Amino acid sequence: MVVVTGGDLSSPAVVRAVGQLRSNATSAGAIRPPVRTSAIADGRALLVQVPLAGSGSDPVSTHALDVLRGRILPATLGQVAGIRYSVTGWTASDHDDIKALHQSTPLVFAVVALLAFGLLLVAFRSIAIPLVSIALNLLSVAAAYGLLTLIFQDGRLQGLLGYTGYGAIVPWVPLFMFVFLFGLSMDYHVFILSRIRELRLGGMTTADSIEGGIARSAGVVTSAAVIMVAVFSILATLSLIQLKMIGIGLAVAVLIDATVVRGILLPAALALLGDRSWYLPRSLRWLPGGGRALTAPASPAPEPVQAVPAP
Repeated sequence: MVVVTGGDLSSPAVVRAVGQLRSNATSAGAIRPPVRTSAIADGRALLVQVPLAGSGSDPVSTHALDVLRGRILPATLGQVAGIRYSVTGWTASDHDDIKALHQSTPLVFAVVALLAFGLLLVAFRSIAIPLVSIALNLLSVAAAYGLLTLIFQDGRLQGLLGYTGYGAIVPWVPLFMFVFLFGLSMDYHVFILSRIRELRLGGMTTADSIEGGIARSAGVVTSAAVIMVAVFSILATLSLIQLKMIGIGLAVAVLIDATVVRGILLPAALALLGDRSWYLPRSLRWLPGGGRALTAPASPAPEPVQAVPAP
């Protein structure tokens, strides 16, 4: 659908441009006949219906849309002064939505990561912990993306899950899952780190505080993960493929995140870093919460040895 607006839409120049547009429609070209025109909005706009090659949602139609926008329309309607045109319709709307998602996805990733980094930097007064946390969260998201690709894009488990694959993933699902998973995993991630930091502030060594923090928070984190996996699994039983993708992706991602990532990789990373986990540059020590510094616990002083008198 090409919507044309402007001055006199019945002028010879507009009629001639529409005729040139119609002459570009061939049975083997990017646009196909018949090209129809109709006046809308009491003659204030002209609607030109241009059939595209392909099914409307395949790469052939996308290429035809690009040809229409980039070559055919500029050479026809674009040569008429005083008018404007825009391309709409299902194919154009889907193409523009996907393009907008692709353009905004890096910005969303960056904003979420920066906000998480700032929050964890202030909360735990450490440079290493925010970096490790963001890396682990991205690992959980990557696992969910891999699962979606394996099941829905590659068409696995169609009979078991009750869906018909079409070789792709719904465009908005990955971005939605990233934001949702990042928020969920950060919730109990902060809970675990808070337990570890409390023990560290209490004078334990980094190794002991990690062990104690994981042990104290394991029950709560496991219970929360089981509830979330059960709730998200319900979405996998629904008929809409978008909901199946979200349900399966979130359920498996939370399960992996609460067990492998938080139960194994997080304590392993902190143990490898040791006391460097709590490193904060001198230039950032003005941040709030600095009343109790995390320093290496002092070794206990040896007990005095009492001399035993000789018999």
